[in-house]
Amino acid sequence: MVMTDPNKEGRFGDFGGRFVPETLIPACEELEEAFREAWSDAEFVEEFHTILRDYGGRPSPLTECYRLSEDLGVRVLLKREDLNHTGSHKINNVIGQALLARRMGKSRLVAETGAGQHGVASATAAALLDMECKVYMGEVDVKRQALNVFRMQLLGAEVETVSSGSKTLKDAVNEALRDWVATVEHTHYCLGSVMGPHPYPWMVRTFHHVIGDEAHEQCLKLMNKLPDVVVACVGGGSNAAGIFSGFSDSDARLVGVEPAGGAAVGRGVPGVVHGMTSYLMQDEVGQVQEAESISAGLDYPGVGPEHAHLSAIGRAEYPAVTDQEVVEAFQLLSRTEGIIPALESAHALAWVVREAPSLQGQVVLLNLSGRGDKDVDQMMDVLGPGNTQ
Repeated sequence: MVMTDPNKEGRFGDFGGRFVPETLIPACEELEEAFREAWSDAEFVEEFHTILRDYGGRPSPLTECYRLSEDLGVRVLLKREDLNHTGSHKINNVIGQALLARRMGKSRLVAETGAGQHGVASATAAALLDMECKVYMGEVDVKRQALNVFRMQLLGAEVETVSSGSKTLKDAVNEALRDWVATVEHTHYCLGSVMGPHPYPWMVRTFHHVIGDEAHEQCLKLMNKLPDVVVACVGGGSNAAGIFSGFSDSDARLVGVEPAGGAAVGRGVPGVVHGMTSYLMQDEVGQVQEAESISAGLDYPGVGPEHAHLSAIGRAEYPAVTDQEVVEAFQLLSRTEGIIPALESAHALAWVVREAPSLQGQVVLLNLSGRGDKDVDQMMDVLGPGNTQ
């Protein structure tokens, strides 16, 4: 297995670890111990999978894209995480973390969000389990994802606008961490991706392992073989980690697609951010650079440490696509298959479209991590009503 548990320091090779204020060390240690104990408890695991099935809508289907495949000359299969309750893969992780928080006696969840999908999922889990919830969201993202802000409030969560720094996901994480430091006795920080201090990257990937497990079984059932390529978008990298985990020990090529303006693996160098060592976009004096992407969910200057490790050992590759390529892919899937993807997921498709000439005759499994309802208003501004191409 290429994707194994981290070592006792919480590292995947040279990446990961736990770089947090001293006040948070006990909280991280408590969380690690609680997670290890819970994940070895058959009753906890059964409750987790039962809720994902009966409430979250798992297993998510595998959809064959007949028209798109014919156009591209590539057999494209979609893992439909967009059909989960709340509209993305995020529900897998938040149900797991909320159940764990309840088990630890915590009554309050705090979360960060970019596109709002993790915030909505966190608010949903809090409502389900009768917990208080506060979500931090950058001012830029609040404006471009107004619908998700209202959804969170409708679900009973408080949404705090973050106006510091780049006013996007990085700064929302900073504020959520500050909140956790001050309220750790009764609060669990429900981190939304495979990043942050140990045990978060490992724990979040474990909760998303269900994506890869299902997809592996579904591909064998459909084709009696595994795909040639497994592709997913990468910001922090949780949906990619989830689907990669089902194929990391196979011969499948693993491709994590970053936004050109936030290519932490492609443009970054090792550094410390948000409690972890990973690839990070930095300037010449080591200051964190601002990431830019049409997609609020990928506006992050770092990447999960396991992805940094997979890149370093050559097991996975992390190309980047431009905003224009993403806009075109967003429209292409809508027109050919009647499926409107999240802008995040459209990054993965944009890479498939661009690379199609070199993928002829191959089977590509694409993790459709979220649906595009949240992005329609933004795309109206980008394209103008009636100006779809």
